[in-house]
Amino acid sequence: MTAKPSKTQISDEDVSPRDRIVSTVIIGIIRCLTLLPYRRRVPVGGWVISRLVAPLIGYRGRIRDNLRLIFPDMSEEEVVQMTFDVPDQIGRTLCELFSPKNLVAMAEQTPITGDGIAAVDAARAAGRPIIIVSGHIGNYDIARSKLIQRGHKVGGLYRSMNYKGFNDFYVSRISQVGTPLFLRGRRGMGEMLKFLKAGNAIAMLIDQHMTAGAPLKFFGHTAYTALSAAELALRYDALLVPCYGIRQADGLSFEMIVESPIPHTTPEEMTQALNDSLEAQVRANMSQWLWVHRRWKA
Repeated sequence: MTAKPSKTQISDEDVSPRDRIVSTVIIGIIRCLTLLPYRRRVPVGGWVISRLVAPLIGYRGRIRDNLRLIFPDMSEEEVVQMTFDVPDQIGRTLCELFSPKNLVAMAEQTPITGDGIAAVDAARAAGRPIIIVSGHIGNYDIARSKLIQRGHKVGGLYRSMNYKGFNDFYVSRISQVGTPLFLRGRRGMGEMLKFLKAGNAIAMLIDQHMTAGAPLKFFGHTAYTALSAAELALRYDALLVPCYGIRQADGLSFEMIVESPIPHTTPEEMTQALNDSLEAQVRANMSQWLWVHRRWKA
């Protein structure tokens, strides 16, 4: 199945000058990096974001604040190292997302581990809807690409970027990994539900602050979390599966981890289980999570 991404409603007049400048700079950096071979492009992209961009846009301060909240006993040396390692991961992921052909080729080589892949394949064979849930750790599009290569029809739910120029650039690239893509919002959700009810799979990320979400726990602190993935799983009897694309030590390759499906109980219990799953993966791969998120807003 092919489908165009849902259209955005972003107006450039509503965008702050800072967002426009940051987006323009990032697009320029990415276009320059594409001149390099892929295996050089990714680490160089990590270095550029970590050493040059992160200090300018406040990433190091946000990382430090989050780590001091969650790990107050972490040594200053470890905190400083994380302020370099996390932006490096961000830069590598950006380079991969904006190099879709290379990302798809890397996904082809990615091994699958975990107890959930058999259940996911069985659900597809039975025509049962599947909800794949991940977070901003490693590279989440590795898992989407890998499942598409295994014969799954996987739709992705995405959130629009603050600047239309950057958003269009972003969507044009991730759509080359696979379609359909659904923009978060009323129209996108309607399209996504129709796709899900037809017995297909959708991929969702749940680790961003949601003001209207439930006050669940993440690293022992209250983190307002959307219940929508669990609610959809209950409403449409969909398989709810945590799935991650974890970067390996070489900085380029991945392991795709498909965990056992979350049992159907209540939306709150199921979503807390998803938070717990992601927390375990973050603890095992600390620098690979997006510690620049304001995840624990009061």
